[in-house]
Amino acid sequence: MSQLAYSESRASAVKVDSLRPRPLLAAWTLCQREWVRFIRQRNRVFGAIGQPIIFWLLFGAGLGPSFRLSGDRAGISYREYFFPGSLILILLFTAIFATISIIEDRREGFLQSVLVAPTPRWAMVLGKIVGGSLIAIVQGLLFLLLGLTLSLHFTAVSLLLIVVLLSIVSLALTGLGFVIAWRLDSTQGFHAIMSVFLMPMWLLSGAFFPATEGWLGWIVRLNPLTYGVALLRRLLYWDAPNDVRLVTLQGLPAAWLCWAVISLFAITMFALACQISGRRTTGDLL
Repeated sequence: MSQLAYSESRASAVKVDSLRPRPLLAAWTLCQREWVRFIRQRNRVFGAIGQPIIFWLLFGAGLGPSFRLSGDRAGISYREYFFPGSLILILLFTAIFATISIIEDRREGFLQSVLVAPTPRWAMVLGKIVGGSLIAIVQGLLFLLLGLTLSLHFTAVSLLLIVVLLSIVSLALTGLGFVIAWRLDSTQGFHAIMSVFLMPMWLLSGAFFPATEGWLGWIVRLNPLTYGVALLRRLLYWDAPNDVRLVTLQGLPAAWLCWAVISLFAITMFALACQISGRRTTGDLL
């Protein structure tokens, strides 16, 4: 009888342990789900990579003849200047496509199933954000290969730092997309927010044109994405000649400041996403 009682207590303990919430497992499962959805929706690859490449080629060809940096004697083309901004744009588009799935999951009822599961909300947020960020990093690295067609050269150290930076920027943008998508119940509303908020945020980050003086320059400096673009530009010219570095990096904020701002941006977006996921939604951002 004692052996039977021990077996039953052991089985009960195993059953209770199997029912115990595992936040990291839940986060990893949601992360894998993002990858499965990405593989099945191949049009997202064209939307996230194709459009920035088209922008990069068309703007490079159209604005190239009239573009010239102050004191530039190395003949830096606009395509080369616009390259970091195009890379950040890929991360932005991927974050948009990844977080718009929150609205679709709410319509299909999957999100409600996740919310009633015995796991903390931060696990759901972590899974969604990390899954979308990993997709953005892979697509960004694919676009980075086009930098070899320019006068850009990468070392092992600079490439590693670029991967770290892309990871932080992807987490920040995906977290921002999560915060916006959580309060909406229509994809049309999400695209409207993207048009009036996310795209201007990218345009005013130093990606499209250098920071100017006056009120527009202040907006660029207050934009946290500016520091991600500036740091990426510094890393792309890590081992460039001094004359090229002086021209391309003039007026950019210090590297330590860029790391601090973009890291704080990512942490803030993740914390805000965790906080807002615990609230009931009204279906309207406003």
